[in-house]
Amino acid sequence: MSTPPTHLRIHQLAGLKPGPRLIVTAAVHGNEVCGISAIQRVLAEFDSGALTLLRGTLSMIPIVNPLAHQKGQREGERNLNRNLRPAMIPQDFEDRIARQLCPWLAQHDVLLDLHSFNNPGPAFAMLGPRDNDGELEPFAHQLAEGQLAACVGTGRIVEGWLSTYALGLQRRAERGGDGSRQQALVQDPHYGVGTTEYMRSQGGYGITLECGQHADPQAPDVAYKAILRTLTLLGMIAPGAVEPAEPKRAIELLQLYEVIDRAHPDDRLEREWASFDAVSAGQTVGTRHDGTPVLAPSEGRIVFPNSRAQPGQEWFYLARPSQRQL
Repeated sequence: MSTPPTHLRIHQLAGLKPGPRLIVTAAVHGNEVCGISAIQRVLAEFDSGALTLLRGTLSMIPIVNPLAHQKGQREGERNLNRNLRPAMIPQDFEDRIARQLCPWLAQHDVLLDLHSFNNPGPAFAMLGPRDNDGELEPFAHQLAEGQLAACVGTGRIVEGWLSTYALGLQRRAERGGDGSRQQALVQDPHYGVGTTEYMRSQGGYGITLECGQHADPQAPDVAYKAILRTLTLLGMIAPGAVEPAEPKRAIELLQLYEVIDRAHPDDRLEREWASFDAVSAGQTVGTRHDGTPVLAPSEGRIVFPNSRAQPGQEWFYLARPSQRQL
């Protein structure tokens, strides 16, 4: 039996001139490994002199959840990218990681968080809210975060995560629970808070970059180029290390508006959906165990479908075109 991990490995380059403080993270989910090799590649280029840090501070954490990575699975003992906050009394491995990770996030201005996903499909970026002073996710860096999302090179950008999650949490609370810790976690009002949401709560900004399907051989290169493009955007390395994203490329901007939980082990999706498959209003997306169809309320796209979701957790999301301007 492997010995459980006892530390986080964090690499930091401190520029001799002041500038932005960027943190790059990967393997928040242990089976999402494309960012690991991308970070290692960037570090090697700094070590060889191929890259030079002109200003600011660059921190990189190639394996944020070493227990999940050791197990080769998404979670160690729970999902680190939910309920992310420093726990007063740690209850599990992810709580202990959060006590170390959260202060590192808070010390930085910008976060690039590298992920991948289950189903085949192209890379996409996830944005936070627009500027607001509301209670759910107050924010004041809409322009900078939009520029970051646009620079990494994807053809699709998605917004609306936390506000959509709040609707799902309200429904979970109405259903009640079984008193277990797992049930308490998924009904916690902080459940939608992950790395980028915590970063924004501390005054910074950042994006989640979904680099492609877990096994996509192109995903590590997507992650690598995104790191270099982010460093270039922030003026931390000289232009020319990587080709810039095509400025006139078509970008599909979507807004999440609905999350549907799987309620029973026999709930089934209508077919093997892939993220961003189109759905029409009234189309059957899945069927509940009692035969009740689950219908798309409007035309749009399905996002993060998970036919293996545990009952009480996210089954799929729905998105529609956004009117946001980047």
